[in-house]
Amino acid sequence: MSWLHPFRFRRVLYALAAWFAVAGAALPAWAQFETRARQSLSSHGYAMAVGDFNGDGVPDIAAIVDNGFVVLMGNGDGTFQNPVAYSTELAYSLAIADFNNDGNLDIVVANLDPSTVSVYLGNGDGTFQPPLASGTTYGSYYIAVGDFNNDGKLDVVIIDPPYVSVLLGNGDGTFQPPSDNDSFKGPEQLAVGDFNNDHFLDVLVSGGSGLSSDFGVLLGNGNGTLQPAITYPLQVRPDSAAAVGDFNHDGNLDFAIAQDGVEVFLGRGDGTFQLGVNYPIPGLVADVVAGYFGGDGNLDLVAASDPPSVVDELVSNGDGTFEVRFYADGVGGGPYAGDFNHDGKLDLALLSPDLGVTTMLNTGALTFSPSDPVVFPSQVIDGASSTQGVTLTNTGTTAISIRSVAVSGDFRIANACGDTVAVGASCEIEASFAPRTPGVLNGLITIHDSASSKPQVIDLSGFCTPLELSPTGMSFGSQKLGTTSPPRTLTVTNEGRAAVTFGLITISGGDGEDFSMTHRTCGAQLAAGATCSVEIAFSPKKKGSRYSYAYTEVEGGANPPRVKLTGTGVD
Repeated sequence: MSWLHPFRFRRVLYALAAWFAVAGAALPAWAQFETRARQSLSSHGYAMAVGDFNGDGVPDIAAIVDNGFVVLMGNGDGTFQNPVAYSTELAYSLAIADFNNDGNLDIVVANLDPSTVSVYLGNGDGTFQPPLASGTTYGSYYIAVGDFNNDGKLDVVIIDPPYVSVLLGNGDGTFQPPSDNDSFKGPEQLAVGDFNNDHFLDVLVSGGSGLSSDFGVLLGNGNGTLQPAITYPLQVRPDSAAAVGDFNHDGNLDFAIAQDGVEVFLGRGDGTFQLGVNYPIPGLVADVVAGYFGGDGNLDLVAASDPPSVVDELVSNGDGTFEVRFYADGVGGGPYAGDFNHDGKLDLALLSPDLGVTTMLNTGALTFSPSDPVVFPSQVIDGASSTQGVTLTNTGTTAISIRSVAVSGDFRIANACGDTVAVGASCEIEASFAPRTPGVLNGLITIHDSASSKPQVIDLSGFCTPLELSPTGMSFGSQKLGTTSPPRTLTVTNEGRAAVTFGLITISGGDGEDFSMTHRTCGAQLAAGATCSVEIAFSPKKKGSRYSYAYTEVEGGANPPRVKLTGTGVD
């Protein structure tokens, strides 16, 4: 039995109610997603689920990370609180549901080792109790939730190779022994739905064995057992589970899955499907999610691909066909849906193994460029950076009024839009970075406008150092091989209000052997307001352009930018 790479196991089944809550809102037929914030995790993220853990009406997030999972409580504006960690066994998949019928959402984790599933019962305030473990036949790496015997107690279905297994719930967070089904060869991902309209839940599974790539339908018998798989070939083995929904309003469940693009299969209502229709997407599609993003009553699709890191919206025509009408670059990770700023529009959260959780808010008629958070270059303390701008464009059909523009943190508004943005018109908000303390500093531009019932925000970030280095680059010109240039002086000034302790002053990178420090007055510490210096010389070992960098590191990590050193070796 072979195990697959854990990044394949990112899609989990979570509360579908968040998708359908905005179905009837009077919104445009397409969404406009703009990146608003990024929240780092304690380590690499593998899977995520969305739910309201404390009953405040704001979606929260649970995500599998190395050695456990983390819970991020939503602030209601598209941002999240710092993650709170819980330890688990070795696991790569989780799901959210109320397993003991107390009205609080719980978290269930599929454990690879040991062979168990663990339920963490929710306390209703965003915290969770110690896990309740139930045994599985083999280690599992994928899990979804449903009531497979219609007894009002939620069950789980897992992939524990070679099986697809259903564990019936006892209604208290524990489960009965698994019912194993090995009829589909090489299961990797799964989704749940009633595909033959008999009011019993079925399982849609994808994967394959050897060189084959397939999906299969395992119809439910209504008692927790599954029938043998009805198997269909796929062109490409998908990296994610299918996104399930009724795409053409015929009462039959359909699904979309990542292939060379996104492939849509319309259901016949008897557990079988029509031939798939493929919608090409740039890059390798990593994940697909379904939701009423446009608010017109049609179920749309959003796909994430990498490389390049892009997000595409497939806007539904309501008849089972789609148009690829939205394209955003620079965002990585699998998409998950939720109304993260509580404005009645369905937003996206993207889980990236390295970046953490990125929130993309559905902003309707007002677009932002760039849509990513604005990052300012390193700035010396108590100074002010040059301005950076964000362009706001009205893509709607009516003028947008702007009631207020405010900024928080160590940032300043240099120029703001006027009171109104006409249809098709743009305006620019300019901000500068004026830090007062060292380190990474964050802030927000908050906009109150008629495009959204909630404030829209632009995420700001900058890095502050107490040290000013002069010059910011050194060019030694041409120097004969085997000789040494006259030294040039790099001056280091502590502009901060406290002494700085040096961890390292060195030359490194590139052709570092061609440059050397000949003298320095900088000691272990530099008092506030004090200045020291380093003398650097150039001794080329080879002909042609040579370069390296002077690094200055300080305790606490508020390091100034490196200084590039250049010169040319000549005969």
